[in-house]
Amino acid sequence: MHDLVNAVLLGIVEGLTEFLPVSSTAHLLIAEKLLGLSGDRWEAFTVVIQLGAILAVVVAYWRKFVGVLVGLPTDRNAQRFAAAVIVAFLPAAIVGAALIKTINNVLLNPQTALPVIATTMTIGGILILVLERIAPRPRYHDGDHLPLSKALQVGLCQVLAILPGVSRSGATILGGELLGIERKAIAHFTFYLAVPTMLGATVLQLYKKWHALSGGDFATIGLGFVVSFIVAYGVVLTFIGFLSRYGLKPFGWYRIFLGLAIFAALAATHYA
Repeated sequence: MHDLVNAVLLGIVEGLTEFLPVSSTAHLLIAEKLLGLSGDRWEAFTVVIQLGAILAVVVAYWRKFVGVLVGLPTDRNAQRFAAAVIVAFLPAAIVGAALIKTINNVLLNPQTALPVIATTMTIGGILILVLERIAPRPRYHDGDHLPLSKALQVGLCQVLAILPGVSRSGATILGGELLGIERKAIAHFTFYLAVPTMLGATVLQLYKKWHALSGGDFATIGLGFVVSFIVAYGVVLTFIGFLSRYGLKPFGWYRIFLGLAIFAALAATHYA
């Protein structure tokens, strides 16, 4: 029963934070620490439930994805869309595959990750508050038809999310705004880009950690997966409307508050 409660809590955390500019990786690491969870088993669990969040995007945008797949052989717009997503996906895929050992052993190690998270959370929040104010007037208003050069630049921004606490969506949305892409358009493109990026990262991590799971974990995994999907689906449906109205500023303040709170907790532990 205790494992099922943990599965629900981690599923909620994953679903809520995966597509918000606050870093799901950071929040899951913090949640695992607060719940007293450790070891390869729970690390593998958090990897698997990311598939629920990926499915939420696929379900929310199924018409778009089906239309592109059907139109790929003959439709130039479908081909351009697919090319833009692939071009944006490649930088993070290449860097992530090259640095997978460092990511797992250092950046995602619960013993060393919290100072990194506190730093990236705080700096990221400050950058959001500063850079969104000076972003240029948008020149690109359709996330479905970005030029390949802009898609590549967005993909390079996404590479920053390898650092825990940076946030994939935060890096791509803020980077997109600075590149002259309208806020709503880059948010849509960020959701499209999430599918290959998250799927690739999840499969790679799961290949490394699958051995830690057993048949007895299926109920726990299934529950976490379903909760992650439901919560993430709600976020996907409402996030762009919230972003269009309020921008990234609320998330910037939240990140600063959380980063400073982590610093305070680390200092209290050190001097206790």
